[in-house]
Amino acid sequence: MSATRSVLTPATSAGPAGLRPRTWTALIVLGLVGQMAWTIENIYLNLFVYDTITDDPNAIATMVAASAVTATVATLLLGALSDRTGRRRSFIAGGYLLWGVSTAAFGFLTVGFVEDIAPVANVVLVTAIAVITLDCLMSFLGSGANDAAFQAWVTDVTEPANRGRVESVLAIMPLVSMLVIFGGFDGLARAGNWRLFFVVIGAIMAVAGVLAWFLVEDSPSLVRHEGGYLRAVVHGLRPAAVRANPGLYLALAAWSIWGISTQVFLPYLIIYLQRYLRIEGYAIVLAVVLVTASAVSVVGGRLIDRVGKVRFLLPAVVVYGAGLALMFFARGMVPVIAAGIVMMSGFMLVLAPIGAIVRDYSPPDRAGHVQGLRMVFAILVPMLVGPYLGAAVITGAGEVYEDLGVVKQVPTPGIFLMALAVLVLIAVPAVALRRREREARA
Repeated sequence: MSATRSVLTPATSAGPAGLRPRTWTALIVLGLVGQMAWTIENIYLNLFVYDTITDDPNAIATMVAASAVTATVATLLLGALSDRTGRRRSFIAGGYLLWGVSTAAFGFLTVGFVEDIAPVANVVLVTAIAVITLDCLMSFLGSGANDAAFQAWVTDVTEPANRGRVESVLAIMPLVSMLVIFGGFDGLARAGNWRLFFVVIGAIMAVAGVLAWFLVEDSPSLVRHEGGYLRAVVHGLRPAAVRANPGLYLALAAWSIWGISTQVFLPYLIIYLQRYLRIEGYAIVLAVVLVTASAVSVVGGRLIDRVGKVRFLLPAVVVYGAGLALMFFARGMVPVIAAGIVMMSGFMLVLAPIGAIVRDYSPPDRAGHVQGLRMVFAILVPMLVGPYLGAAVITGAGEVYEDLGVVKQVPTPGIFLMALAVLVLIAVPAVALRRREREARA
């Protein structure tokens, strides 16, 4: 992100407007498997800790925060390195393979296992620390492969004319991954068969790494960054870079606010459905919501490219906010499905234009580095702030239930109101982006 004026407008790509089937296959396979891994970490790993180690929401919040810090550092380091080497494929293929191995390892990390090898007084604390440590390793490998290399590669092979469509497809991958996990593997988690659960998912991720070697081609138009490596790592965190690229940082600020809002409730969502609303068929609820929201996102992708990413953003925020408000009041399976469809549709419709705007404003020689900035704004800050806001709401509400004689805290509807309160702040960068776009046209 040099200080030249060319980076003040969306960057262009040398690639064609259409994408080859091989490229689309890589986008879909790696996008889906990567999001399956993040679904495991962001939802099921929390459930694993809650069910088998401790019900303290602060333990989950601490794990999420530590993972976010590690993921951000990994993306900053490896994103800049992939810019410098001009190679994305080896980072993606090798990273996905090791990511899968580390995910499978969770299946063997239980309180009983830790007690057998280290019979200490506070085995629960030791086990929690071990899980958090392994989660950090998993996050480092995953972020290097997915957030740094894969996301930079997507920027390399797309251009502004097709990014709305591509982002709408990538945006549904978190939902599709949830659907795949809930439909195909949730039964293992519900039965407490965590070892098989983690091993199978890890194997799928490792296979994706092997496939990546044959599917991914480094873009011939990839511009290598020739500057110093350490200087490149921290470049985007300097005030001069912010002043030189206001559009990029406004989009990142909007992403950060959206991310905080989602992290207030997302780590506790399944626990909320299962323990507070007592919906035993929560997998059915999530399946209907995710399929419908995914369809809305794909249709919305074409609309984004037609009406413009910035113009589309605020109406999408309104839909997401309405969904959060509806979730606060929804009780019972059918009302929760209806409210969930609105919320998750808005969730995806906000993410797609923000992601596309960030790619448009990414300098061609720093696409990998921008992924590090994306991690700071879209992952690190939201995961440091959001889960603790949610934990504060849960602790303050004081709702509990008894499980086999053990009293456990349970999430309450207040997490959705807190998420809505945070979301309102997105109007500031969204309006500023709209104003910049009008001025550019004038």
